[in-house]
Amino acid sequence: MSTAEETLRAKEVFRPKSDPIVNRIIDFLSSVRVGVVTLCTLVVFAMIGMLVMQQNVEGFDAYFVSLTPAEKTVFGALGLFDIYHSWYFYLALLFLSLNIILASIDRFPSAWSYVVKPKATATKGWLLGRREHETIELTGDADHVAKNIEASLKANGLKTTITADNNGTTTIFGQSGKWNRLGAYIVHVALLTLFLGNFVFYTTSFDADVRMIPGAKTDSIQLIRYNVDNNVGFKKDRYNVKLPFTMECTDIQQRLIDENGPIDVTNTLDWRTQLKIDDPQYGVTVEDASLNKPLMYRGYRFFQAQTIPIGHARTIVLDSSTFAASICACAWLRAASAVDCAARAFSHCWRDVSPLS
Repeated sequence: MSTAEETLRAKEVFRPKSDPIVNRIIDFLSSVRVGVVTLCTLVVFAMIGMLVMQQNVEGFDAYFVSLTPAEKTVFGALGLFDIYHSWYFYLALLFLSLNIILASIDRFPSAWSYVVKPKATATKGWLLGRREHETIELTGDADHVAKNIEASLKANGLKTTITADNNGTTTIFGQSGKWNRLGAYIVHVALLTLFLGNFVFYTTSFDADVRMIPGAKTDSIQLIRYNVDNNVGFKKDRYNVKLPFTMECTDIQQRLIDENGPIDVTNTLDWRTQLKIDDPQYGVTVEDASLNKPLMYRGYRFFQAQTIPIGHARTIVLDSSTFAASICACAWLRAASAVDCAARAFSHCWRDVSPLS
C-alpha cells in the first residue's frame, strides 16, 4: 500500500461508549426538568378540579344539569367530574414520587458527605475557577495573616478550619449553615408523605351521610355512590353500612358572630354537635363534632356537612322593659276592644227598645 493511499484513508473517529440504556432511563427519571414538568402537570390537574365541580360536592346535580350535552360527554369521558380519583392523576403522583426518590438517591450521598466531612482544602487553580472569587495580596507573616483571616471569618458567623500542607500552602476554610444542604431532602420527605397520604385517602376512603337530631340514636351510616350518566343524569345511590358502635346526639349548639343578630347561616360562627358514643370495645364516651374541628373516631371522620333549622331553641332571653311595654299595649288593646263591644251592644239594645218608648 502506497503512502498516498494511507494518507487518503479516513482515520477512525473515536466514539466514547454510551451509558447503558438502564442508566440513561434512570438519569432521565431523576432529572430536575422531568420533576418540574410533572409537578406543573399536577398543578394543572388540581386547577381543573377547582374549575370543574366535582361529583361529591354539594350542588353538583344542579351544576350537571346546567352543562351542555357536549360538555357532559367530554368531561365525563375525561373523568373531570372525579379527577382526583382518575388513573392519570394517580400516574402523575406516582411519576413525581419516583422522580423525587431517584433524585434523592442520586444526590443525597454527596450532600451528606459535605456535611460530615466538608472540603477544607483546595488548589489555587480550583479556587480561581470558581464563579465568585477574589485575589487579595497581603504582606506579613503567614501565620499572622492566617489568624487575621480566621478572625474576620468568625466575626461574620462562619466556622473556620485552617489546613497547612507540606508545600507551604495554608488554606482557611469557613462555612455556616451546612445543614441547609439537607433542606431539599426534608422537603422531598414531606412531599412523599403528602402524596402517600393523598393516595391512601382517595383509595380507601368513602363518603357517607348520617342525620343526627337531639335524641336520635343510630348504629349505621348511608354510604353514597355517585353515578354520572348522560342519559340517566346524576344519581346518588345510598346503602346502609353498619358501624361498630352506636351514636346518640345529645345536643346541638349554634355559635353566632353577632349575638344580637339573626340565627341564620350568614351569622353563624360555628356549629357544635355533641355525640354520645357507645362502643362495645372501648365503652361509652362523649365527643364533639364542630364545624371547624371534625370528630375522628376509630378511622371514621365526622364533620358538619349541612344544617336543617327546625325552629327549636334551648332558651329564650326577653328584654324586661320591652316585654312589659308589650303586655301593657296588649292589655290596652284588649280593653279598648271590650269597650267597643260594650258600646256596640248598648247601641243595638237602644235601637231595639226605642220604638217601644
